[in-house]
Amino acid sequence: MTEAERRSALEAVAADVRICTRCRLHEGRTRAVPGEGHPSTEVVFVGEGPGANEDREGRPFVGRAGDLLVKLLATIGWRRDEVFITNVVKCRPPENRDPEPDEIAACLPYLQRQLEILDPALIVTLGRHSLGRFRPGARIGQTHGTSAPVDPASGARDALGYALYHPAAALRSTDVERQTFDDVAGIPGALLAARARRDEEGARIAAASAPSAPSAAAVAPSALAAAPSAALAPSVISAPRLAHAPKRSPEGVEHPERGVDAVAEGASAGSRSPASSANGAADIERAAASGSATDDRLDPRADETGQLFAF
Repeated sequence: MTEAERRSALEAVAADVRICTRCRLHEGRTRAVPGEGHPSTEVVFVGEGPGANEDREGRPFVGRAGDLLVKLLATIGWRRDEVFITNVVKCRPPENRDPEPDEIAACLPYLQRQLEILDPALIVTLGRHSLGRFRPGARIGQTHGTSAPVDPASGARDALGYALYHPAAALRSTDVERQTFDDVAGIPGALLAARARRDEEGARIAAASAPSAPSAAAVAPSALAAAPSAALAPSVISAPRLAHAPKRSPEGVEHPERGVDAVAEGASAGSRSPASSANGAADIERAAASGSATDDRLDPRADETGQLFAF
């Protein structure tokens, strides 16, 4: 699926959300809040539900909690227009109460469709209701700052989930706020782990299809995994909007323009400058060794504007 096709598909979901009457929440909404972000991102942030500001503007995380989320992202060198941000429920619960189970169930098909379109490598859950959707049975107090594979029934077939407290909770408690800033520092490492996990799966598929001639990409995951995330400056992996992670078809076949071969290519291109890297393991190792701030963004594709899209 191309970026233009993903954008169109996300807009179709948003159009359905805006006229949805599947649960009682539509009765009191001003605007539904489908979500917004970059169609080609590797990272999706999922909150619980819109608040008053979001209901008024039709956009997620635009109040004080949204301001804090932007600050949290800035600590790892990311911008909100490089990720996709949405919620478990798309309409505001009255008086900001917790969403009811039947309301969550009614809204989940929209979230599932969004994740199937985006095919993220990493899902960052914000708060306990989001955590419960992707890691059933997990408790936020015990799992914040940790990652684990998400429930494939969520729509994200092979993503890792990384748990954070909701920014609104951080605004109410200085201890939670301090812990959340600490937890956010682990997101880049979780993204690297998610990429390596996908590379390993891609190498396994490639090896199964051509057992007598293993692809050079098969060695790339170990190179990525060998780079300790703690040694990486945030700017090394500051662009979650990368073509590194293959966008798979429903049959599990990587698209050539976004395949795992790009990793091997980047690892072997020692003469490239960091700025022109294909997000290769060599650049990560070089940055870790030198301590320099390396930008491993890809050159924009023809249909990639870098703009924030509201869906």
